Amino acid sequence: MNGGHDLGGMHGLGPINAEPESAEPVFHADWERRVFGLVRVLGALGRWNGDMSRHARERQHPADYLRHSYYENWLAGLEKLLVETEIVTSEELASGKATGPADESLRGRRLSAHEVSRALEGTPATVPASVPPRYQPGDRVSTLNRHPAGHTREPRYVRGRRGTIHEHHGTHVFPDLNAQGVRAGRHLYTVRFDAKELWGREADPQSAVYVDMWEDYLEPAP
Repeated sequence: MNGGHDLGGMHGLGPINAEPESAEPVFHADWERRVFGLVRVLGALGRWNGDMSRHARERQHPADYLRHSYYENWLAGLEKLLVETEIVTSEELASGKATGPADESLRGRRLSAHEVSRALEGTPATVPASVPPRYQPGDRVSTLNRHPAGHTREPRYVRGRRGTIHEHHGTHVFPDLNAQGVRAGRHLYTVRFDAKELWGREADPQSAVYVDMWEDYLEPAP
C-alpha cells in the first residue's frame, strides 16, 4: 500500500541524523524493550506472522505513522492486531483490564520461560525453491508499476524503473502473500539502479541504489 511508511524519494522531511552505530543503544528507553518483547512473544500465539505485523503498522493514518517513534509504531500495530484477531476487545485495551479468561487455545500456546529466547529468534525466511530463478546477475530488468492496497516490499520510487540484477539470494517467503496468510516462496534478488534512473538528471551520475526485490516485482527490460 502507498502509505506514510513508504518515504523513499520524498521531499521536506529533513536530513537523517543517524546515531553512530558504535554509540547507538539497542533501546533508548525501558518501554521500548517491553514493546519489542510483547510483539515477539505475542506473535507466538500464531494469530499473525511478521508481514501481517508490518502491514498492521502501515495501516495507521499517515499522520500517526509519521509522528510516532519506531517502537510507538510497533505498539500501534500490535494493538490493532490484538483487537482484529479478537484476543482482546477495544474496551479491554482501553481499560487495561480483561473482562474474562483468555480462550483455551491461546492459553495452550503461552510460552514458558525457557521458550522465550527461541521465540525472539524468529523463523527462517528461506524456503525450498520450486522453480528455477528467472534472472541471473547482469540481466536487465524493469520493475512493475503496481500500487497494491495490501502489503508489499516494492518501494514506490523504484516502480516502473529499469535496473540490473546484482545478486540472487535464493528463494524467500514472499511478503505480499505472507501478509494475507499465504506462505509461499519467490526468488529474491538485489537489483542495482543508477541514481539518474530513479532521481532524474539532477542525480549524481556516479551513484547507484541497491534494492532487494522479489521476482514477482520484476519483468525483463524491453
